[in-house]
Amino acid sequence: MTRTATRGVLYVHSAPSALCPHVEWAAGGVLAVPVNLEWTPQPAQQGTYRAEYSWAGDPGTAAAITSALRGWNHLRFEITEEPTSATEGARYSYTPDLGVFHAVTGIHGDIMIPEDRLKAAVVKAALGDASLPIEVDRLLGKPWDDELETFRHAGDGAPVRWLHQVV
Repeated sequence: MTRTATRGVLYVHSAPSALCPHVEWAAGGVLAVPVNLEWTPQPAQQGTYRAEYSWAGDPGTAAAITSALRGWNHLRFEITEEPTSATEGARYSYTPDLGVFHAVTGIHGDIMIPEDRLKAAVVKAALGDASLPIEVDRLLGKPWDDELETFRHAGDGAPVRWLHQVV
């Protein structure tokens, strides 16, 4: 049986210093290899650090890393997973205030919104529970993007480490 490998990037946008080794242990536990991130100060929030880590592994690895990291206060991160010939890609974003956002991504990185989620947004708007533009923004992860944008720009030019795992 041939396994299809994928790859992605873990972007830790901000973590307090005490949490940094725990992030490495959690990611390493999922990837089954030691993970040593190169932490740099996060200028957008004093006392926090940022890191990026490229990984390779089985499809679903991004979800597993997200599950291992979610719920940690004071941690902000995103993780991507590239599509394969057999699987869609994925993007996960996490902030302490908003929790986890998940989107399926296509081959060019576009967010693919499932039909049932679009229909639910239209119904919610028709019932007056929310406006359609606000619901579409949520489906696209705009609240997460808005919160993380400052942290993303503060990390421009930071080093990226690549991990190559034999699968």
